Amino acid sequence: MEQQSGNKTNLPWVEKYRPETLDDLISHEDILDTIKRFIKEGRLPHLLFYGPPGTGKTSTILAIAKQLYKPKDYTSSVLELNASDDRGIGVVRQEIMSFASTRTIFRSGFKLVILDEADAMTKDAQNALRRVIEKFTENTRFCLICNYLSKIIPALQSRCTRFRFGPLTLDQMCPRLDYVIQVEKVNITEDGTKAILTLANGDMRKSLNILQSSSMAYDEVNEDNVYTCVGHPLKSDITNIINWMLNDDFSTAFNNIIKIKTEKGLALQDILTEIHLYVHRIDFPSKIRIHLLDKMAEIEHRLSSGTNENIQLASLLGAFQVTRDIIAAEAT
Repeated sequence: MEQQSGNKTNLPWVEKYRPETLDDLISHEDILDTIKRFIKEGRLPHLLFYGPPGTGKTSTILAIAKQLYKPKDYTSSVLELNASDDRGIGVVRQEIMSFASTRTIFRSGFKLVILDEADAMTKDAQNALRRVIEKFTENTRFCLICNYLSKIIPALQSRCTRFRFGPLTLDQMCPRLDYVIQVEKVNITEDGTKAILTLANGDMRKSLNILQSSSMAYDEVNEDNVYTCVGHPLKSDITNIINWMLNDDFSTAFNNIIKIKTEKGLALQDILTEIHLYVHRIDFPSKIRIHLLDKMAEIEHRLSSGTNENIQLASLLGAFQVTRDIIAAEAT
């Protein structure tokens, strides 16, 4: 791996440390065991990988391709199309069909067509693809990769063996992150590592991108620097906002929150997400917690529709002020 990192100095870390073989992959052992058995028996079916971003879908199929084909045969045996390529009905009928229909003369086995981000393909292209898959099964295998299974037509789903790649656990991500930190000699604190893993939320790609950008921006990667680098509210900021909403009058709290939002460039959506976690941790009576969560869900829905942030902030603040009044009334 040391030699590998020397050869790939200028690459982003997500590419530099992309797993080369199936054994390098850090998660989904049950899926990998099944696929290894398919390869060993030479009976690889059409595959459909789905799940959130950064969970190893593309890395898995590329590792499979490298295991199946020698470097000299790779280009002629693997066709990889991404969302950046045109994958309308014309490409399915021409490029994919011409690749799938040509046989390998001096080599037994099958070709591999990888369609990354297949959920971005049009319905017409997907319908055209189902006939191509059936027609050339003898000498070609297809692997479809997507984030949302519901965007793949049922006819394609039924032709493939489906594998769901779930978000990675902290136990799976930590060793890989620690390895990159060690090789790249990143000066990082324990709370910095924890912040990266929290923000990544099971996305290995995101964790490496945050680590790289934070290490380039700051001499020491700690919790505050990580949150600042990705534009996420600091825990201290959220604590202040909660205190203002629960203890200060409406005008003071509103002006203070507007000020901190402007100074630090915070989005109300991010503030709302963090406050939601706090609400679960604060010892509110269940009736109060339900009231707050209901109001926050409404505000989040309105924010996603593109409404005015200041009006929604006032609404959030109002919900907390009403909560405070209810608690005060019950205490007397």
